[in-house]
Amino acid sequence: MDGSGTGRAGTGKEFRIAREFEVEGSPPQVWAALTTGTGGWLRPLLYEPREGGSAPYGGTVTRWDPPHRLTARVEDPDGVPGQSLDQVEHTIEPRDGGRRSWLRHVHSGIFTGDWAAQYDGAAKHTDFQLHTLAQYLAHFVDRPAVYSGLSGPAGSAAPDAFVRLTRALGIPDDAAEGARVRVEGPGEELNSVIDFRSRYFVGLRTDDTLHRFFGRNHFGAPVALSVHDFGTHADAKRTELAWHDWLHHLYA
Repeated sequence: MDGSGTGRAGTGKEFRIAREFEVEGSPPQVWAALTTGTGGWLRPLLYEPREGGSAPYGGTVTRWDPPHRLTARVEDPDGVPGQSLDQVEHTIEPRDGGRRSWLRHVHSGIFTGDWAAQYDGAAKHTDFQLHTLAQYLAHFVDRPAVYSGLSGPAGSAAPDAFVRLTRALGIPDDAAEGARVRVEGPGEELNSVIDFRSRYFVGLRTDDTLHRFFGRNHFGAPVALSVHDFGTHADAKRTELAWHDWLHHLYA
């Protein structure tokens, strides 16, 4: 990429989102969380373990140096909507004698739409997703995970949709991160800790799950949620059907 705001993969404007922070877990554990397709913090993403191998979203692995450096690049404009180039780099360094790790995440590429809106949405989602990765590493690392994810109906794109969702769950408006709450999920109560809260996202952690709620109505899309279930009786289809009915009832 050059500095002109365009790149050879297509027209648009470049972006770069960089984050770095310390996490629980050894470098091999962090590497496994990023590369082995666990559903413990994001939807399962698989990498072919070699340079030149396949990467998520139709991409290519351009650097494979376990457990320290990973870079993947997507140059197909259809691979990531709204972009003509997408690249993700991870650098992992040991800390505390290898018991903890320092993770540097850099997401860059070219946006082809409303740059400011796309950047704002991508930066906010990055912070929430990396926070979820840290939660996984701190509380559930090496436990098998079952992932479920879905979006709400069209009505959940309304301006007040995310507030309606948090109130329907029974989360008090003034409940902050760290608070313990009893959440009314579909057919069950979830004794949870609020591990993340902003006007855009809510993260709930139980003994066996991470529930992630996405206020994508703020970005012109329906709200969405994901469940990362580490329980012995996890069932992705059952979870998705239950939350599908709950969302459609809420926004009927």
